[in-house]
Amino acid sequence: YGIKSKKGVSKSKTYEKYKRLIGNGINEVFAQFFMRVYELIPNGNLATFGTLKYVSSQNFIKLRNHFKAKFKKGFVCKANTFDNVRGNFPISFLIWDMENKQQISEIEVDVYSNDKEIKQLSFSGTKKIFAVEKGKLIIDWLRKYFDKTDRRIGYLRIQGTDVQQNNTIFITNQPSESDFRESKVTDITKNNLIECSIYFSVRKVIPATWLNDRDQFLFPNKQWEDDIEFQNDCLTYTLFNNNISSKNGVNHWIPFPETEINARDKFDSHFMISFLSGKIVKNAYVDLFCQLEIENKKESKTGWKQGQKRAFSPEAQAVFDAGKDLWKYYHAQPKCNVNAGLYDIREHFKGRNNKGKMNQKSDNETYNELIDNLHSVLKILAKKIEPKVYEYDFLKK
Repeated sequence: YGIKSKKGVSKSKTYEKYKRLIGNGINEVFAQFFMRVYELIPNGNLATFGTLKYVSSQNFIKLRNHFKAKFKKGFVCKANTFDNVRGNFPISFLIWDMENKQQISEIEVDVYSNDKEIKQLSFSGTKKIFAVEKGKLIIDWLRKYFDKTDRRIGYLRIQGTDVQQNNTIFITNQPSESDFRESKVTDITKNNLIECSIYFSVRKVIPATWLNDRDQFLFPNKQWEDDIEFQNDCLTYTLFNNNISSKNGVNHWIPFPETEINARDKFDSHFMISFLSGKIVKNAYVDLFCQLEIENKKESKTGWKQGQKRAFSPEAQAVFDAGKDLWKYYHAQPKCNVNAGLYDIREHFKGRNNKGKMNQKSDNETYNELIDNLHSVLKILAKKIEPKVYEYDFLKK
């Protein structure tokens, strides 16, 4: 069933018979084959060859609830091991004992890899594949923090729940029309900034490989709620890894006061500075310009209490330091935009080609050194966040 699907092929008598029973999975011809074999040879063994989506994907939850069998043995290898296959994902060879009716929850497979220069496969360990349950995905967790009640400071693009789609996740203040139409974005406000930063970071810090390509991000346990350092690490990673541009509206994501980066004028927004300083908490916002007035009061009319400045780990502080050097250098340029975000700074130094795409590299060597340094410390911060992704069950090993 690894053959490319063709329009209309799935429409059959088997399709009509099982479509209500196994939901969207019925659109796959292999799922129809599974159902027929399961019904006609209920006590046999089924050997399968193809992707792992029927084991792990949310689209096949209903199929797994009906097709119950004991996993006997299997292995995976890279898809492009086969001729005329370019995909960088796992292909599985699995054997199921249909006589032993067991709910498919997890399986452990052997892994075979091949070197680019050596076409012979070699055993390289094992991997567990987990079946997701309804309501247990990372998007189900994030939905708890969707917010339409407060001022929007940006959009988080959300798509899919597996590693293969991590590169489609980003933060912007100008989504495409199709993203709006297909509900692929959600508002970021002061009330969910931390949670959106966590979602963004855990999706980004895990390096994508052929083996984890179909791994699903999950509804986490509650331990992250008490880990303030983890939250601040994710916030830092997000602040210096987004596509916010002042060309698309007010930039609320500037992480430094004017005096620290030698800005020539006042920013249009001090939101992020105030947030980092503890002047913004959920259900309350205190701008720096009215800070002194509020600080003389124990509590504002909105119920806000003065917060403490966020404390950051050494790894996060290194990112702030590298970012500050970059912002200061940009603000020393003759034609700088005082409200520039990181995206604007990159665009300023890299420029665009004749097709309108941002160039990969800049001719300004000082900028190249500064941005390389920022990327270097961001990688270190990502490595620090990565173990928490598994500890808090955003992913399972």
